[in-house]
This record gives sequence, C-alpha cells and structure tokens, in this order.
Amino acid sequence: MELAYYSDYAVRLVNTEEPARGKDALTSVEAVRDLFGPSQSAARRATDADVTRFRSVRARLRAVFEAADTGEERLAVDLLNSLLLEFPVSPQVSGHDFRDDDGRPLWHMHLADHPSNATAGYAAIAAMGLAFHLTEYGVDRLGLCEAAPCRNAYLDTSTNRSRRYCSDRCATRANVAAYRARKRLEADRSERTGLAADSAQPSSAQGERRPDLRGR
Repeated sequence: MELAYYSDYAVRLVNTEEPARGKDALTSVEAVRDLFGPSQSAARRATDADVTRFRSVRARLRAVFEAADTGEERLAVDLLNSLLLEFPVSPQVSGHDFRDDDGRPLWHMHLADHPSNATAGYAAIAAMGLAFHLTEYGVDRLGLCEAAPCRNAYLDTSTNRSRRYCSDRCATRANVAAYRARKRLEADRSERTGLAADSAQPSSAQGERRPDLRGR
C-alpha cells in the first residue's frame, strides 16, 4: 500500500465534524470503527474511550489544515510534527496481496498497526500520510472548502493547484450562489441607473411653457 493512501485517513477524521453547521458524526465507537475502512483488525480494538481521544486528534489535524489554508506554512509543519512525535509510526516492508506476472510479491511500504490503542494507531497513520502528502506536493495542497459553511478538509491533487472545494457538490453550490449574487448586483445597478435617469428628466410641469397673458 502506498504511503499516499494514508493521507486520506486525516481527511476522513477531520470531516466527521462540520463546526459551522454544529454537526458531529463522531459520537459512538461504531463511528470510530467506520473510519478505519478495510482495516478491521485495528477497528476491533476501538472502545468507547476512543471517541473522546479521536475528537482530540481531529481538532489537532484540523488545525494543520487551517494553518495551511491561511498560508501559515511553518505553523502547519510544526503542528504536524508535534503529532508525528506523539504518535510514531511503525513502517514495514510488505508484499501481501500484490503479485507480479511471475507470482512474486510486489514489495511496498506499509504502516503497521499500533499495538497500544485504536486512537494511537489511527493518529500515527493519519499524521504520517499527511506528512508524506505535504512534503511530496507542498503545504498549499492542504485546503479547506471555500463553499461556506462547509469548510471540509481536502487534499489538492489537481495539476495546476486550482482546487478550492471539497467536492463537486460544493463547487456547484458555490458557483450557483456566485451567479445569483452577480444577477442581484446587476439588477440593483439597473434599478439605480433607471432611477438616476428618471431624476435627470425635467418633470412635465417644469417642461411646459406657460402662455404669456400679459398682452391680454
């Protein structure tokens, strides 16, 4: 399994919460286990105590994305390094499930399950995956969705570093909102222009010439 795969662990955990909407999906041990995906052996170690611990790690990972999103590169790196120090990884060379044409293992780097608890294992994988993505592609590839009030985390893998939204749905919603805002602005301008034109025209009372009755 490539190390780039593990960066999605950080995104999945961060996006269990939508602070602007007051939503939090991380409310049970089942929600914690779902985050592990196919890694069922690690998920089975999760307990109710991991819910609170996962929330703490989530807040620290979101802080990394927030720093990156605002251009605070050094802060993002420092925050990520603190996670790496607290939750060290256990790398291994693995060849399971992948074979070449001759049936030989395709060796690759794999992050082993952490022996202590579910939170430590997940945090180590998420931090290492995010660190790999950051060092490989740059801090500016970590972002938060610009479609308010979403603010979900995402990893920009576009060729021209142009990603601004976490999903196509948010991009569409933002584009529709921007279009409607432009239409409202155009309507306001047209209304103001029309009012200005009307005020510039002389009124009928002012424009009529009164007959000269002095000779009568």
